[in-house]
Amino acid sequence: MDTQWPRWEVFKQDTPSKPHQAVGSVHAADPEHALLTARNVFARRPQAVSMWVVRADDIFSWTKEELLEANLTHITQPQTTNHKPQAFAVFRKTSHKRSMTFVDYVGEVEARSPEEALKKAQATFTDAEALAWWLVPTAKIVKSDPSQETIESWFAPAKDKTYKQQQYYATVGSHVSKFKVGRGVEDEE
Repeated sequence: MDTQWPRWEVFKQDTPSKPHQAVGSVHAADPEHALLTARNVFARRPQAVSMWVVRADDIFSWTKEELLEANLTHITQPQTTNHKPQAFAVFRKTSHKRSMTFVDYVGEVEARSPEEALKKAQATFTDAEALAWWLVPTAKIVKSDPSQETIESWFAPAKDKTYKQQQYYATVGSHVSKFKVGRGVEDEE
């Protein structure tokens, strides 16, 4: 019996002009618990104005390599269903740079299936090469309250917490730099 809470992927928006970005995951019992845990883990110091969480099971993902291996670079026959089209949020990874974020939110498409959503995303968001795609039904995204009051209470305290490098901590006695001799300068003895 699995006793671990479900995994939720966390998307953080630093400022209103930046996209939501996948920053990591948390384990939580329900959406509210996931949002609170995500806030405590991912918005303690860095700036944030919004946070989304999605159960990991609700994310459809493909890497560039998986698409090439499956010969699905451009899906020609998307698997459609009889369901009504629904909105899918599209997230894309465009860089090999290692960073805290994995994919960025780029927009939405309407589709009857995740495969059809992928095809539409590939045709719509062509401004950069996609190294990975994540498609999420927008109905599955749980968002933090966008009201200014909530933004202030949830994220404003993090603005005042500056990150300090270890070198800024107080030292006991004289700092080691006081005893260093410049390059090429001999000791005076």
